Amino acid sequence: MADWVTTKYIEVSKVISLLEDPLTAPLKERHLFVLKKLLKRCQNGFLLRELSGIDKILNICAERVKDHPEYVSVLCDALNICRLPFLKEKTSDELTYAHDVKEFLSHLGCLMRISHTEVRHQLCDCIKSFYRSVVPKHLLDGMDCPSKPAATSLKSYNQCSRISMRVQPTRPGYKLQLLEQSGLAETLVLSMAVLENQPDIKLQVLQTLQILSSSSDVNCAVILNARGAESICLRMNEPDPSGQLLSRSSEILCILLERGYKDEVTSQLSNMDCVVALKEAFFHQLLNGVRHNDLQLRNKLLMITTLIAENPKSPLIDSLFAKQLIVLVTFPELKSHNPLLRNLKLTYSNEDFEMKRLLLNLVVFMSKDLSALQLFKEGRVMLALLMLVKLPTASSEEQSGVRRWSSSQHEELQLQALATLDTVAPLMLDDYITCQGNTCLLLLLDWCTDQDVYFGHGHGFHGTGGSGSKKAHMRYCVRVLRSMVSLGNEPTNQDLCDQGIISQLLGILMQMEGSQDEDDGVTLEIKSDIQLILSALCENDLHRKELFGSEGVEMVVHFLRMNPEKFYSGLGHNKLILTTVDCVWSCIVGCYTTEDYFLSKEGALLLLDLLHSSPRSVHSIILSTLLELCDNLKSLSHILTWRDDKGQGAPSLLLQLWREEEAELGVSRGAYGRISDPKRPIMGCYQKQDAQLSFPANQPSAAAMDVAENIRSKIYSIFCKLGFQDLPGLSAKDYVTLSIVRRYLDFKVLEMWEEVIRELASDGEQPIAFDQEALDTISKITEDTATKVAAEQISILEQQEKEDISEEKLMYSEIISHRKQEELTAKSWDRYVSRTSDYTILQEVKAQREKHIESSRPKPEHEDTVRPAEDFIGRVLTIENTHQAEGSLANAVVTLARAPIKGGAQEDIPPSTRDPKYFSTVSVK
Repeated sequence: MADWVTTKYIEVSKVISLLEDPLTAPLKERHLFVLKKLLKRCQNGFLLRELSGIDKILNICAERVKDHPEYVSVLCDALNICRLPFLKEKTSDELTYAHDVKEFLSHLGCLMRISHTEVRHQLCDCIKSFYRSVVPKHLLDGMDCPSKPAATSLKSYNQCSRISMRVQPTRPGYKLQLLEQSGLAETLVLSMAVLENQPDIKLQVLQTLQILSSSSDVNCAVILNARGAESICLRMNEPDPSGQLLSRSSEILCILLERGYKDEVTSQLSNMDCVVALKEAFFHQLLNGVRHNDLQLRNKLLMITTLIAENPKSPLIDSLFAKQLIVLVTFPELKSHNPLLRNLKLTYSNEDFEMKRLLLNLVVFMSKDLSALQLFKEGRVMLALLMLVKLPTASSEEQSGVRRWSSSQHEELQLQALATLDTVAPLMLDDYITCQGNTCLLLLLDWCTDQDVYFGHGHGFHGTGGSGSKKAHMRYCVRVLRSMVSLGNEPTNQDLCDQGIISQLLGILMQMEGSQDEDDGVTLEIKSDIQLILSALCENDLHRKELFGSEGVEMVVHFLRMNPEKFYSGLGHNKLILTTVDCVWSCIVGCYTTEDYFLSKEGALLLLDLLHSSPRSVHSIILSTLLELCDNLKSLSHILTWRDDKGQGAPSLLLQLWREEEAELGVSRGAYGRISDPKRPIMGCYQKQDAQLSFPANQPSAAAMDVAENIRSKIYSIFCKLGFQDLPGLSAKDYVTLSIVRRYLDFKVLEMWEEVIRELASDGEQPIAFDQEALDTISKITEDTATKVAAEQISILEQQEKEDISEEKLMYSEIISHRKQEELTAKSWDRYVSRTSDYTILQEVKAQREKHIESSRPKPEHEDTVRPAEDFIGRVLTIENTHQAEGSLANAVVTLARAPIKGGAQEDIPPSTRDPKYFSTVSVK
C-alpha cells in the first residue's frame, strides 16, 4: 500500500490548532515536520472538505515567511500540490464546497505579497497549470450537470499512486469555473505594483494574465474592474532584460479589445500618462524595430492608438502624439524635413503596408475631433490623400527604379484613401477645392469607364466586388462625389457641372445597364449614388434640368420599368427605385420641356404602376412626385387614362390607398367606409391620444403633424388637380370615400380649431362672449358638415342598392329567357329524335306538314278556273307595247322576266291567258 495510506492520518484542524497555539510557537521544527507530513498525505491532491483548513494553514505560513524563510519550501510544496485536481468524496461535494474553493483560490493569489521569488514563481506556474490540464473549451463551462467519474488513477508530477476507491478527482472544468468567480485575476493585476524590482516575475504575471484573459470573458471583466488595462499600459516601458515585457503587455491589451471591451479599455487608456507611454513605445519600435516581430508589435501599438482616437476625450492632440502621427500619414507621398522622418525608411513589406492602412484609418477616427482638422491642414493630409488616389503616370515607376508599393498594395491603399476622403473631404472643403479634388475624382471616374484591360485584385475590405474590374474604384469615387455634392456648396457643384459631370454620370448609368453582367450589391449601390448626385445637382437649377434632358428621361424611364418583384431582392433594388423616383422629382419636375418628354414616354403611367405595386413605405414619395407633376396640365389626362391589369383606374387606386391609410391610422369608419363619428370624422386613434397632450408654441400640434406624417393630404391635393366630378371607374364605395376626401381640408381646419379650444380649456383661459360664440359655432359646423357628408354617403349607398336591384332583375329575366330557350331547344331535339327513330311518327309529321301547306295556299275566286300546275310565274314581268299610243296597253305583249320554277323553257304567252291580279310589279318598254 502507498506511503500516504500507511502514514498515520493527520487531521487538518489539529494542525491548525498546533500552529495557532501560542505555547507551541517556539517549536518551529515541530511545525515544519507536521506540515511536511500533512503535505505528504495530500501529495495526490487536496480534499474539497479540507480546503478551508488548508487555506488557513497557507496564510499562517505566509505570515511567518518573513521571519522564518524555512516556510518557503512548505508553501512551494503546497503550490505544487495545488496543480493537481481537487479530490471529492461524494459527487455533491463540488456544489457543497464551491464557496470554499472560491475562497481558497482568491487567497491563493494573495501569496504574491510574499517577496520571495521562488514562491511567486511557483504561484504563477501553479495558476498556468490549471489551463494546461484542460484543453477542450466545452469542459470549462458550467457546473449544472456534473458527471460522476469512476475511480481512476492519477499521475502526479512526482510519482504515480493508487487513490482510494472512496476519493475521486473533480471534473476538469470545475477549478477553472470557480477560478473565474474567485477574483484571482484582479489580485494578480494589483500585485504588479510590488514587482518593480523583479522584472522576471513581472513577466511571469503578465504571461499568466495573458492566459487568463484569452480563456474567459469573465476574467477580462475582472481584469478591467481592477483597471488592468491602465496598469499594464503604464508599466510596458519599464526596463526588461528579456525584451518581452512590451510584447506581453500589448498582447493583453489586444485580447481585452478583441473580447468586446473596447469602450472600457479605451476609457482607461485615454489619459495623458497612458498616451505618453504608448507614444514612447510606438516610436521606439518605429525607429529601432528591424525584426518581423518588432514590426508586428509596432502595428499593434498603432492599432491600440487608433482605437483610443475614437474617444473624443483622449489627449492624443495635447500629447503631440497626433501631430507626429500625421507626419507619418503623409509619408512617403509628401516630402518633409521633419527630423522624425530623417532616419525612417520603409521596406514596403506587408508590415509597412499594414502600418500605412492603420494610419489612414487613424485619420478617419481623428476627424471626429474638430481640433484635429487644423493638424490635417498643417500636415497637408488632403494633398497626400489625393496623391494616393491619383492615377500613376505611364511607366514612371519602372524607369525611376525606386522601390514602391506593389500593384495589389497600391490598389488597396488607393481604395482606402478614397474611403478616407469620403469622411475627411466634406470637413476640409477649402483644402479640397485648393487641391482640385473635383478634377482628380472626375479623371479617376473617367478612367473607371475606359475599356482598357485592368484586373483588380479585389483584396481587403474596400476591394469587395472589384475583383477583375474597376468596380471598386468607381464605387468609392462615386461615394466621395455624393458626399461633396450633398454639402450643397454651390461653387463646388457648379465646378462639377462645368466639367460635364451630368452627361458623364448619365453615360455611366446607361453603360452599366447595357452590360451583360448581373446586378450585385456594389453595382446597385453605384447606380443609386449616381442618381442621388444627379438629384442634388439638378434640384433647384432649371438649366441643369435642361442638361439632364432627354437622355436623363430615357434613363429614368428605363429604371421605372424595373420588375417590382426585385424590390424585395435584398441586394439594393429598393434603394435604386427610391432614388429613381427622387430623380424624377428633382431632375424632371419643374422643367416643362423635360416634363413633356417624360409624359410622352409614359412616365406618369409608370409612376402609377409603381404606386400600385410598391409597399406602403414608398407611397409618400411617389405621391409627392405625382402631385408636383400634376402642375403640368398635360399630365392629368395621362393619370385619368391609367388602368391596372384588373381595369382599376387612378382615382379608384388613390381612394383605395386612402382607405388603407385610414385603417393604419385607426380612423373610426362604418360599413363601406362611412363616417361613424361625426365629431371626429378623420381623426385616428393615435391622434386622439396626442390630442390630450399640451404642446409648446414652437412645436406643431397633433393635427398639424398628421398632415405631414401620412399620405391623405397628398391624395387630397391630387384630387384637387383631377377634380371631384366625372371621375371614371368609381364604385359606390369609392364615391363614399370621395365624399370624405372632398371635405378633408374643411375637417382638418375644424380639427385645428378644436385643438385651440382644448388648449384654452387646459390653460384655464375663458374666452370673451363673442369669441365663445364663434368657437361654439365652429364646433357646431364641424358636426353639421360631418352629418351632411354622412347623409350624402347614405344617399349614394341607397342609389347603388336600387341599381343593384335593377341589375339583379334584368339578370333574372335574362336567366328566364335563356331557360325557356333551352327548353324549346330540348323539345325540338326530342321531336327530331322521334321523327328519325319512328317511321309512323315521321309519316304523321309529313301529313301534317302537307296539310298545313295546303291550308296556307290562297283559294281561287272561281272554282271553275283551272291553272296549270307547271306554270308558277314570279312577280316581275316585262310588257312590250306594240303601238305608239301612250297610255294604252290594249296591244301590249307581256313576257316573263324570270324563268318559271316548274315547266320548260320560257314561252310567249298570250295576254288573254294571264290573270291581271298576278302582275303587281311590271316594266313598260
